[in-house]
Amino acid sequence: MKNLFAVLSIACLMAVAFSANAQNFPKADASIMDMAYFPDRSAFFYFAKNDEEKKARTKKMRVTYSRPAKKGRTIFGDLIPYGEMWRAGANESTELLLFADAKVGGKKLKAGERYTIHVKPTKDEWTIYFSSELDGWGSYSFQNAPEKTTVASVTVPVAKTPETLELLGIYFEPTDNGANMVIGWEDTMVKVPFSL
Repeated sequence: MKNLFAVLSIACLMAVAFSANAQNFPKADASIMDMAYFPDRSAFFYFAKNDEEKKARTKKMRVTYSRPAKKGRTIFGDLIPYGEMWRAGANESTELLLFADAKVGGKKLKAGERYTIHVKPTKDEWTIYFSSELDGWGSYSFQNAPEKTTVASVTVPVAKTPETLELLGIYFEPTDNGANMVIGWEDTMVKVPFSL
C-alpha cells in the first residue's frame, strides 16, 4: 500500500510539473497563409523525372500572402476603401520573392530579392506598388511615404471575377513573355503583368 501511495504521489507531481511546462500555442488566425508559384508546379521541382520537367518547373516567382474571408461583407469601396492603401491580403504585408529577373511597370526587379506588395484600389483600376520595405504588418508604414521605398509600380484595370470569391486569392497565369499575377476577391480581380 505504501508503494502504491508513493507511485501515485510521484505520478501526480510529474503531471503538475508537465502541465507547468506545457506550451500555450497561440490561437489559429482566421486568415489562412498561402503561397503561389510561377510556374504553377515549380514547388515540385525536386520531383521532376527528367531535364525537360526540371526546366518547366524552374521557379521564377513566389508570392506569400494571407487570405482574408468575405464573411458577408462588402469588400471593395467599404471594408477596403477606394483610394486608400491596402496590403493585398491580411496580417503581414503580401510578399513577392523573385527567383529570376523580372520587369513590371517598366522597372526591373532583381532575382533573389523580396518585395512587399501594396495596392491603392479605385472602382476602375488599381495601382500596385512593389516596395523594398520588408517584414511589416499591413501597409501602415508604407502608406506614410510610399515614394521612399517603391521600387516599381503599375496601374491595371479592374475586371469582374467569373464567380464571387469568399477568400482572397492570388495566382500566376502564363503569358507569351512572362506571367500575370492575378489578384481576386469578392467579384473583383486584376492582372498584374510581369515580363521575364
